[in-house]
Order: sequence, then C-alpha cells, then structure tokens
Amino acid sequence: MERIGPPLTGDERETLRAYLDFHRATLAMKCEGLGDEDLRRQASPPSTLSLLGLVRHMAEVENHWFRRTVGGAADVPHVWSDKRDFQAAYDASGSTREEAFGAWEREVEHARAVEAAAPSLEVTAYVPKWESEVSLRLVMLHMIHEYARHNGHADFLREAIDGTVGA
Repeated sequence: MERIGPPLTGDERETLRAYLDFHRATLAMKCEGLGDEDLRRQASPPSTLSLLGLVRHMAEVENHWFRRTVGGAADVPHVWSDKRDFQAAYDASGSTREEAFGAWEREVEHARAVEAAAPSLEVTAYVPKWESEVSLRLVMLHMIHEYARHNGHADFLREAIDGTVGA
C-alpha cells in the first residue's frame, strides 16, 4: 500500500479519503519487513496488543463501519469473532501476516468501494449502539481517528521490536 500525503488544497471528500488512506498506509508501513513472529510480539505484557493484532482489529473496524453500517449488511458476521467481540481481533497468537493482511486488505478495498459509491458525505446509516443515524462524513472522520490512535500504538510496538522509529 503506497503512502501518499493528503492534498493541501483538496475538497472535503478528497481530503477525508486521502487522510484515511494515509493512515491505512501508515499501519502497513509500521509492519513492513517483519515476519509473523515479530508481528505477533507483545511489547507491553500483560497486554496482548501486537502489530498483527492491530491489523486484525482494523479489519474488524473497516468491516463494521463500511460493510455492516454504511454498506447496510448488518447481518454480516465479525471477521474474528462469533460473539461480535471487537476485542477478539487483538489476539493474534494463532494468526499469520497472510491471514491478517488478507482480511484487512479485503475490508479496505470493500470500504473504498462503499465510500466511492455513496453520492455524498451526507449519506446516513443507523448505528444501534448510538441509537442514531450517522453520516458518511462522521464515519470517515471516526475511521481517521481510529487509525491515528492505533498508529500511535504501532509506533511503540515497532520500536520495541527492532528500534525502528519515524513517521
């Protein structure tokens, strides 16, 4: 996944799309060059958080917001849990790069297609947990926030694995 900086003068939708893709690419970049064992490495026991767990979690989040919520397929199961448990994705102990990144990349591609097909950022979908309609704009902003927060975790995890730091 190529990491391209967001435009400095784009319209709202183009800017949201670019920031979301920038953060998606940042997560992929934090995992570059690492094998399964390093990707599963937990940097702060007793936490089970790992880079591979973050990739799995973000596959789950992409699935939730773009496939099940905005995409309207509420009955689609979670990627990693039969019990609709978002936390289950963090346990990457039996996972591989191929499995986790395959699921994440499929969900990202689906998310991009759902967003591109929406006629505007004003498209809404109902979120049962919030008992409210939310706009595609809010979903995209929420996803940027979600990635930015977890990319901060990825910074620390990667540094603990091999000392790699940086944007």
